[in-house]
Amino acid sequence: MKCLLDTHTFLWWNLGDPQLSEKATEIIADGKNEIYLSAASTWEIAIKTAKGRLILPEEPAQYIANRINLHHFQALAIQISHSVKVYDLPNHHTDPFDRLLIAQSQLESFPIITKDRMINLYDVETIW
Repeated sequence: MKCLLDTHTFLWWNLGDPQLSEKATEIIADGKNEIYLSAASTWEIAIKTAKGRLILPEEPAQYIANRINLHHFQALAIQISHSVKVYDLPNHHTDPFDRLLIAQSQLESFPIITKDRMINLYDVETIW
């Protein structure tokens, strides 16, 4: 199974946060699954860290690269088709990072592992 991580899911997985659901934990931990982290999430992490809204044990570049390698995650680049797809989305969710993840999920046919219930308002599969 191929899945896309929401930003909070990536962070909670790496921090061992108990908010991560049992189902999400099982899917991420299963080495048979291909787990993707979007460049949109890495951008969000960098911005939040720079603003002091997120504290990481390392600089964002090292932290993200180390965790992607450690867990054998795949990087999902932002394509022009992904960013343009945001135009077609209903305006249920105003977070630009989440809207881009939704567009990527739709175009790549990946479910999103997320706790964000607003994402369920879109035509995407979510896992929690």
